[in-house]
Amino acid sequence: MLRRMTRCIALALLMIASAFAQTPARADGPAYAQVLPNKALTFPVDYGAHPDFRTEWWYVTGWLQTPDGPRGFQITFFRSRPDVEQGNPSAFSPKQIILAHVALSDPKVGKLMQDQRMARQGFGLANAATNDTSVMLGDWHLVRGTDGAFSAQADTSEFGLKLRLQPTQPVLLQGDRGYSTKGATAAEASYYCSVPHLTVSGSIRQAGRTAAVSGEAWLDHEWSSNFLATRSAGWDWTGLNLDDGSSLTAFQVRDVAGKPIWAGGSYRSASGALFNLQREDVSFSTRRSWLSPRTGTTYPVVQTLTVKLPSGSRQFTLTPMFDDQELDSRATGGPVYWEGAVQTSSGKGYLELVGYSAAIKLP
Repeated sequence: MLRRMTRCIALALLMIASAFAQTPARADGPAYAQVLPNKALTFPVDYGAHPDFRTEWWYVTGWLQTPDGPRGFQITFFRSRPDVEQGNPSAFSPKQIILAHVALSDPKVGKLMQDQRMARQGFGLANAATNDTSVMLGDWHLVRGTDGAFSAQADTSEFGLKLRLQPTQPVLLQGDRGYSTKGATAAEASYYCSVPHLTVSGSIRQAGRTAAVSGEAWLDHEWSSNFLATRSAGWDWTGLNLDDGSSLTAFQVRDVAGKPIWAGGSYRSASGALFNLQREDVSFSTRRSWLSPRTGTTYPVVQTLTVKLPSGSRQFTLTPMFDDQELDSRATGGPVYWEGAVQTSSGKGYLELVGYSAAIKLP
């Protein structure tokens, strides 16, 4: 009974926090920091949190090799600044909300295994440090150590991940030196950096067994206060670690009719040459769709991505590890979307399909 009461109280607190996190900004509300061009990002500080901005996330995705075959994984931390008075001295005021999602893709299971959490910052339960990457929510965490490697840990009832993520390449500044446009106006933008080709080591717990793993991963860190135009309904995004050591980011923003209204990304060669992809350089085309039996949502899970590079156009067919990699984050106020491990003939990565179940609502 006590455990049940504790869960009910915790659920009520999460619902309150979610309501704060999803409340639209008032006209006389707080002055959120704005994304501006020509701002130099500085590291390691910009690996850390930016609490003056409304929305921020640290996104780790990758492929693992286990004794039982390949797995895809996602560990994500979000920081949200609700429209509440930041000067309120009460520790109970939800001035910053920390959310986290973890998911595991196992072809033998055939559907995404996932879990999620949310809490207001403070009380030693949740925090996002501002001097470097150090985000925690209970015993889940993503931390950058003094040696430059990241450690990530998340345990659920079905599985657990304890990983070390070692950079092999410098940080990649997306867009114009980290200023990444998501629409036609200057306000529709984010600060955005990535660390591709992370070498992964560590362990996985699944089905009562713990085993060593190796693999390769990708880290995205992005923050903004506006991010998308109001007519945006969702987006397609992919990050690919290519076999030759190069890396490719590509995305498109869609309206409610599914028409692309913006696109972009980046390509960094194995030698380190960086090319910023413009709107006209990126196109996605559907080759096969999948219908979710749970939500009735249709996702374009196999896509051909075409990018225009200085050396000429290249095509990548994005094929999922398996179809059912739908993630339902409604318990923490998020959307239903598809986030899954994909591969091409020349590399591996992740594909994110957002706004197909319902139009996304982000600040």
